[in-house]
Amino acid sequence: MARGMRRGSRGRGPASPVAALDLGTNNCRLLIAVPGRGGNLRIVDSFSRIVRLGEGVGQSGLLGEAALTRTVAALKICAEHLRARGVRRLRAVATEAARRAGNADVLLARARDEAGIELEIISAEEEARLAAVGCAPLIDPAAQGALIFDIGGGSTEIIWMRRDGGGAPGVVVSSSEPAGVVTLAESWGGGAFDAAGYARLRGEMRERFGAVKARMDATAALDVGAHHLLGTSGTVTTLAAIALRLPRYDRGKVDATWHRCADILAVADRLAALDLAGRAAIGAVGPDRADLIVPGCAIFAAIRDLWPCERLRVADRGLREGMLRELLAPR
Repeated sequence: MARGMRRGSRGRGPASPVAALDLGTNNCRLLIAVPGRGGNLRIVDSFSRIVRLGEGVGQSGLLGEAALTRTVAALKICAEHLRARGVRRLRAVATEAARRAGNADVLLARARDEAGIELEIISAEEEARLAAVGCAPLIDPAAQGALIFDIGGGSTEIIWMRRDGGGAPGVVVSSSEPAGVVTLAESWGGGAFDAAGYARLRGEMRERFGAVKARMDATAALDVGAHHLLGTSGTVTTLAAIALRLPRYDRGKVDATWHRCADILAVADRLAALDLAGRAAIGAVGPDRADLIVPGCAIFAAIRDLWPCERLRVADRGLREGMLRELLAPR
Protein backbone atom coordinates (compact mmCIF):
# COMPACT_ATOMS: atom_id res chain seq x y z
CA MET A 1 0.00 0.00 0.00
CA ALA A 2 1.14 3.57 -0.47
CA ARG A 3 2.98 5.34 2.32
CA GLY A 4 0.63 6.92 4.81
CA MET A 5 -2.12 4.40 4.05
CA ARG A 6 -3.30 1.64 6.34
CA ARG A 7 -5.36 -1.24 5.03
CA GLY A 8 -7.26 -1.39 8.31
CA SER A 9 -7.98 2.34 8.48
CA ARG A 10 -11.55 3.51 8.02
CA GLY A 11 -10.50 6.72 6.28
CA ARG A 12 -12.10 10.11 6.93
CA GLY A 13 -15.76 9.20 6.61
CA PRO A 14 -18.27 6.79 5.14
CA ALA A 15 -17.56 7.93 1.58
CA SER A 16 -13.78 7.84 1.90
CA PRO A 17 -12.41 6.19 -1.27
CA VAL A 18 -10.67 2.85 -1.26
CA ALA A 19 -8.38 1.47 -3.94
CA ALA A 20 -7.35 -1.87 -5.45
CA LEU A 21 -4.21 -2.36 -7.51
CA ASP A 22 -3.67 -5.51 -9.55
CA LEU A 23 -0.15 -5.99 -10.90
CA GLY A 24 -0.36 -8.91 -13.28
CA THR A 25 2.00 -10.53 -15.74
CA ASN A 26 0.93 -8.12 -18.49
CA ASN A 27 -0.98 -5.20 -16.94
CA CYS A 28 -0.85 -2.81 -14.03
CA ARG A 29 -4.40 -1.78 -13.19
CA LEU A 30 -5.80 0.48 -10.50
CA LEU A 31 -9.39 1.16 -9.43
CA ILE A 32 -10.54 3.71 -6.86
CA ALA A 33 -14.11 3.47 -5.59
CA VAL A 34 -16.58 4.69 -3.01
CA PRO A 35 -19.75 2.91 -1.82
CA GLY A 36 -22.62 3.15 -4.28
CA ARG A 37 -26.33 2.48 -4.00
CA GLY A 38 -27.58 -0.95 -3.12
CA GLY A 39 -24.19 -2.21 -2.04
CA ASN A 40 -22.66 -1.52 -5.44
CA LEU A 41 -19.33 0.11 -6.16
CA ARG A 42 -19.05 3.58 -7.62
CA ILE A 43 -15.77 3.90 -9.50
CA VAL A 44 -14.30 7.38 -9.18
CA ASP A 45 -10.91 6.86 -10.85
CA SER A 46 -8.97 4.22 -12.74
CA PHE A 47 -5.65 3.64 -14.42
CA SER A 48 -4.36 0.83 -16.62
CA ARG A 49 -1.08 0.31 -18.43
CA ILE A 50 0.48 -2.65 -20.21
CA VAL A 51 3.85 -3.20 -18.48
CA ARG A 52 4.65 -6.82 -19.43
CA LEU A 53 6.19 -7.50 -16.05
CA GLY A 54 6.44 -11.19 -16.85
CA GLU A 55 8.41 -10.71 -20.05
CA GLY A 56 11.05 -13.44 -20.19
CA VAL A 57 10.24 -14.91 -16.76
CA GLY A 58 9.30 -18.23 -18.33
CA GLN A 59 12.80 -18.55 -19.78
CA SER A 60 15.02 -16.93 -17.14
CA GLY A 61 12.97 -17.30 -13.97
CA LEU A 62 13.72 -13.64 -13.24
CA LEU A 63 12.04 -10.27 -13.70
CA GLY A 64 14.06 -8.29 -16.26
CA GLU A 65 15.39 -4.80 -15.67
CA ALA A 66 13.36 -3.27 -18.51
CA ALA A 67 10.17 -4.88 -17.21
CA LEU A 68 10.87 -3.66 -13.68
CA THR A 69 11.50 -0.13 -14.92
CA ARG A 70 8.24 -0.08 -16.91
CA THR A 71 6.36 -1.45 -13.93
CA VAL A 72 7.76 0.99 -11.38
CA ALA A 73 6.97 3.88 -13.74
CA ALA A 74 3.33 2.71 -13.85
CA LEU A 75 3.24 2.30 -10.07
CA LYS A 76 4.43 5.88 -9.65
CA ILE A 77 1.46 7.04 -11.73
CA CYS A 78 -0.83 4.91 -9.56
CA ALA A 79 0.60 6.61 -6.48
CA GLU A 80 -0.23 10.01 -7.99
CA HIS A 81 -3.85 8.91 -8.50
CA LEU A 82 -4.03 7.65 -4.92
CA ARG A 83 -2.74 10.94 -3.52
CA ALA A 84 -5.02 13.03 -5.72
CA ARG A 85 -8.09 11.10 -4.53
CA GLY A 86 -7.08 11.07 -0.87
CA VAL A 87 -7.10 7.28 -0.68
CA ARG A 88 -6.23 5.94 2.75
CA ARG A 89 -7.12 2.26 2.30
CA LEU A 90 -5.45 0.30 -0.48
CA ARG A 91 -4.81 -3.32 -1.30
CA ALA A 92 -2.09 -3.78 -3.90
CA VAL A 93 -1.34 -7.30 -5.13
CA ALA A 94 1.03 -8.95 -7.57
CA THR A 95 0.19 -12.27 -9.18
CA GLU A 96 1.73 -14.97 -11.38
CA ALA A 97 4.86 -13.23 -12.69
CA ALA A 98 5.86 -12.25 -9.16
CA ARG A 99 5.00 -15.72 -7.85
CA ARG A 100 7.32 -17.33 -10.39
CA ALA A 101 10.22 -14.87 -10.31
CA GLY A 102 13.26 -15.65 -8.23
CA ASN A 103 13.95 -11.94 -7.74
CA ALA A 104 10.44 -10.83 -6.75
CA ASP A 105 11.98 -9.20 -3.68
CA VAL A 106 13.54 -6.63 -6.02
CA LEU A 107 10.07 -5.73 -7.31
CA LEU A 108 8.69 -5.36 -3.80
CA ALA A 109 11.61 -3.17 -2.70
CA ARG A 110 11.48 -0.91 -5.75
CA ALA A 111 7.69 -0.54 -5.53
CA ARG A 112 8.04 0.47 -1.89
CA ASP A 113 11.11 2.71 -2.21
CA GLU A 114 10.42 4.37 -5.58
CA ALA A 115 6.61 4.46 -5.77
CA GLY A 116 5.69 4.27 -2.08
CA ILE A 117 3.44 1.25 -2.67
CA GLU A 118 3.58 -1.90 -0.58
CA LEU A 119 2.85 -4.84 -2.84
CA GLU A 120 1.56 -8.19 -1.60
CA ILE A 121 2.30 -11.31 -3.65
CA ILE A 122 -0.85 -13.41 -3.41
CA SER A 123 -1.29 -17.12 -3.98
CA ALA A 124 -3.10 -18.56 -6.98
CA GLU A 125 -5.90 -19.64 -4.64
CA GLU A 126 -6.35 -16.11 -3.30
CA GLU A 127 -6.32 -14.72 -6.84
CA ALA A 128 -9.10 -17.11 -7.85
CA ARG A 129 -11.13 -16.32 -4.73
CA LEU A 130 -10.95 -12.57 -5.30
CA ALA A 131 -11.88 -12.95 -8.98
CA ALA A 132 -14.95 -14.93 -7.92
CA VAL A 133 -15.97 -12.26 -5.41
CA GLY A 134 -15.65 -9.58 -8.09
CA CYS A 135 -17.60 -11.48 -10.76
CA ALA A 136 -20.31 -13.16 -8.66
CA PRO A 137 -22.86 -10.32 -9.11
CA LEU A 138 -22.98 -11.13 -12.85
CA ILE A 139 -24.15 -14.72 -12.46
CA ASP A 140 -27.57 -15.06 -14.06
CA PRO A 141 -30.20 -15.17 -11.25
CA ALA A 142 -32.07 -17.82 -13.22
CA ALA A 143 -29.01 -20.07 -13.59
CA GLN A 144 -27.83 -22.72 -11.16
CA GLY A 145 -24.36 -21.18 -11.34
CA ALA A 146 -21.48 -20.26 -13.59
CA LEU A 147 -18.01 -21.39 -14.57
CA ILE A 148 -15.87 -18.29 -14.13
CA PHE A 149 -12.58 -18.07 -16.00
CA ASP A 150 -9.91 -15.39 -15.82
CA ILE A 151 -7.30 -15.61 -18.60
CA GLY A 152 -4.30 -13.69 -17.34
CA GLY A 153 -0.83 -13.00 -18.62
CA GLY A 154 0.84 -15.79 -16.67
CA SER A 155 -2.00 -17.98 -15.41
CA THR A 156 -5.66 -18.81 -15.94
CA GLU A 157 -8.06 -19.22 -13.04
CA ILE A 158 -11.11 -21.47 -13.27
CA ILE A 159 -13.79 -21.10 -10.59
CA TRP A 160 -17.06 -23.02 -10.41
CA MET A 161 -19.71 -21.11 -8.47
CA ARG A 162 -23.08 -22.72 -7.72
CA ARG A 163 -26.08 -21.45 -5.78
CA ASP A 164 -26.77 -22.92 -2.37
CA GLY A 165 -30.20 -23.67 -0.90
CA GLY A 166 -30.69 -19.98 -0.16
CA GLY A 167 -29.81 -18.90 -3.70
CA ALA A 168 -26.41 -17.38 -2.88
CA PRO A 169 -23.56 -18.40 -5.19
CA GLY A 170 -20.62 -20.09 -3.50
CA VAL A 171 -17.37 -21.56 -4.76
CA VAL A 172 -17.61 -25.31 -5.34
CA VAL A 173 -14.04 -25.72 -6.56
CA SER A 174 -11.38 -23.51 -8.10
CA SER A 175 -8.07 -24.05 -9.83
CA SER A 176 -5.21 -22.03 -11.28
CA GLU A 177 -3.26 -23.26 -14.31
CA PRO A 178 0.11 -21.59 -15.06
CA ALA A 179 -0.83 -20.88 -18.67
CA GLY A 180 -1.43 -17.29 -19.72
CA VAL A 181 -1.26 -15.15 -22.83
CA VAL A 182 2.24 -13.77 -22.20
CA THR A 183 3.87 -17.08 -21.33
CA LEU A 184 2.21 -18.83 -24.27
CA ALA A 185 3.07 -16.04 -26.72
CA GLU A 186 6.72 -16.26 -25.70
CA SER A 187 6.89 -20.05 -25.91
CA TRP A 188 4.92 -20.28 -29.17
CA GLY A 189 6.47 -17.39 -31.06
CA GLY A 190 4.02 -14.57 -30.45
CA GLY A 191 2.60 -13.26 -33.70
CA ALA A 192 3.80 -16.19 -35.81
CA PHE A 193 0.55 -18.13 -35.44
CA ASP A 194 -1.28 -19.50 -38.45
CA ALA A 195 -4.47 -21.55 -38.52
CA ALA A 196 -2.58 -24.83 -38.06
CA GLY A 197 -0.53 -23.42 -35.17
CA TYR A 198 -3.67 -22.13 -33.52
CA ALA A 199 -5.32 -25.54 -33.82
CA ARG A 200 -2.29 -27.20 -32.22
CA LEU A 201 -2.23 -24.71 -29.35
CA ARG A 202 -5.97 -25.12 -28.82
CA GLY A 203 -5.44 -28.87 -28.59
CA GLU A 204 -2.61 -28.44 -26.10
CA MET A 205 -4.74 -26.15 -23.96
CA ARG A 206 -7.61 -28.61 -24.12
CA GLU A 207 -5.29 -31.26 -22.73
CA ARG A 208 -3.96 -28.98 -19.98
CA PHE A 209 -7.37 -27.78 -18.87
CA GLY A 210 -8.76 -31.27 -19.27
CA ALA A 211 -6.74 -32.15 -16.18
CA VAL A 212 -8.44 -29.25 -14.37
CA LYS A 213 -11.85 -30.57 -15.43
CA ALA A 214 -10.96 -34.04 -14.21
CA ARG A 215 -10.12 -32.67 -10.77
CA MET A 216 -13.41 -30.72 -10.72
CA ASP A 217 -15.41 -33.76 -11.84
CA ALA A 218 -13.95 -35.69 -8.92
CA THR A 219 -15.76 -33.21 -6.64
CA ALA A 220 -19.08 -32.97 -8.48
CA ALA A 221 -20.47 -32.84 -12.00
CA LEU A 222 -21.22 -29.44 -13.49
CA ASP A 223 -24.51 -29.38 -15.43
CA VAL A 224 -23.64 -27.28 -18.50
CA GLY A 225 -27.34 -26.84 -19.29
CA ALA A 226 -27.98 -25.13 -15.96
CA HIS A 227 -24.77 -23.06 -15.94
CA HIS A 228 -23.22 -20.42 -18.15
CA LEU A 229 -19.66 -19.32 -18.74
CA LEU A 230 -18.55 -16.05 -17.13
CA GLY A 231 -15.30 -14.70 -18.53
CA THR A 232 -13.07 -11.91 -17.34
CA SER A 233 -9.78 -10.79 -18.88
CA GLY A 234 -8.43 -8.81 -21.79
CA THR A 235 -8.95 -11.75 -24.12
CA VAL A 236 -12.65 -12.29 -23.56
CA THR A 237 -13.50 -8.58 -23.33
CA THR A 238 -11.67 -7.97 -26.60
CA LEU A 239 -13.51 -10.83 -28.31
CA ALA A 240 -16.80 -9.41 -27.02
CA ALA A 241 -15.96 -5.93 -28.33
CA ILE A 242 -15.30 -7.37 -31.78
CA ALA A 243 -18.51 -9.42 -31.66
CA LEU A 244 -20.38 -6.22 -30.78
CA ARG A 245 -18.70 -4.52 -33.77
CA LEU A 246 -17.26 -1.72 -31.69
CA PRO A 247 -14.69 0.41 -33.54
CA ARG A 248 -12.58 0.50 -30.37
CA TYR A 249 -12.82 -0.95 -26.92
CA ASP A 250 -15.49 0.59 -24.67
CA ARG A 251 -15.85 -0.89 -21.18
CA GLY A 252 -19.35 0.50 -20.71
CA LYS A 253 -20.58 -1.33 -23.81
CA VAL A 254 -18.79 -4.61 -23.05
CA ASP A 255 -19.09 -5.24 -19.31
CA ALA A 256 -21.99 -7.52 -18.35
CA THR A 257 -22.95 -8.32 -21.97
CA TRP A 258 -24.35 -11.71 -22.97
CA HIS A 259 -23.13 -13.68 -25.99
CA ARG A 260 -23.60 -17.01 -27.65
CA CYS A 261 -20.41 -18.98 -27.13
CA ALA A 262 -20.54 -20.01 -30.78
CA ASP A 263 -20.37 -16.35 -31.84
CA ILE A 264 -17.31 -15.66 -29.68
CA LEU A 265 -15.61 -18.80 -30.99
CA ALA A 266 -16.23 -17.57 -34.53
CA VAL A 267 -14.48 -14.28 -33.67
CA ALA A 268 -11.54 -16.25 -32.21
CA ASP A 269 -11.25 -18.29 -35.40
CA ARG A 270 -11.24 -15.12 -37.52
CA LEU A 271 -8.49 -13.56 -35.43
CA ALA A 272 -6.38 -16.71 -35.59
CA ALA A 273 -6.56 -16.60 -39.39
CA LEU A 274 -5.07 -13.08 -39.52
CA ASP A 275 -1.39 -12.17 -39.44
CA LEU A 276 0.08 -9.92 -36.76
CA ALA A 277 -0.53 -6.74 -38.76
CA GLY A 278 -4.11 -7.74 -39.47
CA ARG A 279 -4.83 -8.29 -35.80
CA ALA A 280 -3.11 -5.03 -34.81
CA ALA A 281 -5.31 -3.12 -37.27
CA ILE A 282 -8.47 -4.11 -35.39
CA GLY A 283 -9.37 -1.25 -33.06
CA ALA A 284 -10.35 -3.43 -30.11
CA VAL A 285 -7.06 -5.36 -30.37
CA GLY A 286 -4.41 -2.81 -31.36
CA PRO A 287 -0.65 -3.35 -31.53
CA ASP A 288 -0.23 -3.92 -27.79
CA ARG A 289 -2.39 -7.04 -27.79
CA ALA A 290 -1.83 -8.31 -31.32
CA ASP A 291 0.71 -10.94 -30.25
CA LEU A 292 -1.28 -11.99 -27.18
CA ILE A 293 -4.82 -12.37 -28.45
CA VAL A 294 -4.36 -15.70 -30.27
CA PRO A 295 -3.00 -17.56 -27.21
CA GLY A 296 -5.95 -16.14 -25.28
CA CYS A 297 -8.33 -17.35 -27.99
CA ALA A 298 -6.83 -20.85 -27.72
CA ILE A 299 -7.38 -20.89 -23.95
CA PHE A 300 -10.98 -19.69 -24.30
CA ALA A 301 -11.72 -22.22 -27.05
CA ALA A 302 -10.29 -25.04 -24.94
CA ILE A 303 -12.42 -24.01 -21.95
CA ARG A 304 -15.53 -23.93 -24.13
CA ASP A 305 -14.63 -27.34 -25.60
CA LEU A 306 -14.44 -28.83 -22.11
CA TRP A 307 -17.45 -27.02 -20.61
CA PRO A 308 -19.81 -26.60 -23.60
CA CYS A 309 -22.24 -24.08 -22.13
CA GLU A 310 -24.32 -22.22 -24.68
CA ARG A 311 -24.10 -18.76 -23.14
CA LEU A 312 -21.23 -16.54 -22.07
CA ARG A 313 -21.40 -13.43 -19.94
CA VAL A 314 -18.45 -11.07 -20.25
CA ALA A 315 -17.08 -9.20 -17.25
CA ASP A 316 -14.74 -6.24 -17.40
CA ARG A 317 -14.27 -6.75 -13.68
CA GLY A 318 -12.82 -9.36 -11.37
CA LEU A 319 -9.82 -9.31 -9.05
CA ARG A 320 -9.82 -5.55 -8.37
CA GLU A 321 -13.58 -5.45 -7.80
CA GLY A 322 -13.25 -8.36 -5.41
CA MET A 323 -10.69 -6.46 -3.37
CA LEU A 324 -12.81 -3.30 -3.40
CA ARG A 325 -15.90 -5.15 -2.24
CA GLU A 326 -14.00 -6.59 0.68
CA LEU A 327 -12.45 -3.23 1.58
CA LEU A 328 -15.89 -1.64 1.62
CA ALA A 329 -17.68 -4.49 3.41
CA PRO A 330 -19.08 -3.61 6.85
CA ARG A 331 -16.84 -4.77 9.67
